[in-house]
Amino acid sequence: MGETSRDEYKIQSFDAETQQLLKTALKDPGAVDLEKVANVIVDHSLQDCVFSKEAGRMCYAIIQAESKQAGQSVFRRGLLDRLQREYQAREQLRARSRQSWVCYVTFICNIFDYLRVNNMPMMALVNPVYDCLFQLAQPESLSREEEVDCLVLQLHRVGEQLEKMNGQRMDELFVLIRDGFLLPIDLSSLARLLLLEIIEFRAAGWKTTPAAHKYYYSEVLD
Repeated sequence: MGETSRDEYKIQSFDAETQQLLKTALKDPGAVDLEKVANVIVDHSLQDCVFSKEAGRMCYAIIQAESKQAGQSVFRRGLLDRLQREYQAREQLRARSRQSWVCYVTFICNIFDYLRVNNMPMMALVNPVYDCLFQLAQPESLSREEEVDCLVLQLHRVGEQLEKMNGQRMDELFVLIRDGFLLPIDLSSLARLLLLEIIEFRAAGWKTTPAAHKYYYSEVLD
């Protein structure tokens, strides 16, 4: 019941016709154009960062419903094709709108978190997700708090899974993060704090110790 109401709440941000499309996709996926549904969800995710944080659960629910009803994966193919197109055009997306770029990274990480093949994360998404996080760890991105915040939030969410899939790239990513923290680039005090927190979070085995939680979150609240 709780999961359904949370999905219903997310759908409220769409117009009435799109709400009906998404409700039908969740309950009777064979009755709608699932490629259209995938595009609607991606389009909205690029515009609404709140939605992009939770859209993965909706996508997972539609994939499950379609598989149960017809044993097919039309929606998943459409979703991954669209994600790939946006990934290939990521430089243009970032140049056009930093907010849409942050929304895209949030969304692709959310999809990586939720979608599974044989109970394993999708290998096809590992390098695209890493590439997006590497971009967020570049000096120019680290000078922008919204991009640092996105980097740290996504590492909290999927960092441990990513490291299991490719530990070498995670090591390389954290070299960039440590350099960003240590080198004299234009970092705000909040960005510096967030980077130190994620460095310690990974060093502690992707867990936050009670002392670290008290320190970092009291600093953020202050």
